[in-house]
Amino acid sequence: MAAFHPIHVAVFGAGAVGCYFGARRAAAGTAVTVIARPAAAAALGRDGIRVLQAGTEWRAPVVVATDASGVAQADLVLVAVKSPDSAAAAVALAPHLRADARVLCLQNGVANAVTIGTPLSQPTYAAVVYVGAQMDAPGLVRHLGRGDLVIGSPHGLNAGADTAGDVQAIAALFARAGVPCAVAPDIDAALWSKLAVNCGLNAVSALGQARYARILDVPAACAVVEAAIVETVAVARADGVHLDPQAMIANTWTITTAMPQQSSSTAQDLERGKATEIDALNGFVVRRGAALGVPTPVNATLHALVKLRESQG
Repeated sequence: MAAFHPIHVAVFGAGAVGCYFGARRAAAGTAVTVIARPAAAAALGRDGIRVLQAGTEWRAPVVVATDASGVAQADLVLVAVKSPDSAAAAVALAPHLRADARVLCLQNGVANAVTIGTPLSQPTYAAVVYVGAQMDAPGLVRHLGRGDLVIGSPHGLNAGADTAGDVQAIAALFARAGVPCAVAPDIDAALWSKLAVNCGLNAVSALGQARYARILDVPAACAVVEAAIVETVAVARADGVHLDPQAMIANTWTITTAMPQQSSSTAQDLERGKATEIDALNGFVVRRGAALGVPTPVNATLHALVKLRESQG
């Protein structure tokens, strides 16, 4: 393949993550198309992406589409749908992707890039996303903290592609938009590290209806967070990814301190009556732990309780 130089970006999924990073790129001058559901598409077409950040509002103009054909001109497609929608996203995108396009998955969980990339012929990469953001209204994203990425190539994908050149080009694209974007030599370890954070914080924030600052104020809640992280690290190690549990715990509290007013994406989903990604977070750890013979009682409890809340609609 020729050297990759992305000039047109498509965002598939107009939630907080997709809108924030799409807006940053559009504001830096890149042509950005956002594929969104009709209600969000109407707002985006009228006002662009609106971002509330540091007490001010700024806007980024984007082209809007309501189906996957909107990616047809894109060099780089940012997939920002929820984890349960990954397989359907691959099916929807496949007929419309350019042969020389690249795909970058901006999603929670460790398996999405493989789920999306396996049926596609285009090189597919994974990103670990660190941003505090929420949708206040269709097309209106509130930034609450951070806003950086770690990207790389998951094991088993992109054979034959210029992986190193691709990820460097994508990282440079984001850097030019003021988005810190590191390249990970082992993105699988980085994804498991983020999963450990998510498994600790997401369900606790959701079940306690708590922003991160409030979790920090309750020692018993902190203990649950740390226990879920320790279990997740144990499963990762059994799966061949070696993480330090104390480092993961310290990283989690660093993140909560940096984004004290953030509530987890799981909490936001429950508040809006939407399906959560808990099956791809604590639920994934439970399933993988069972397969590898690693007990995960804390993750199992958190997963079950979030599913119970979900069932209430």
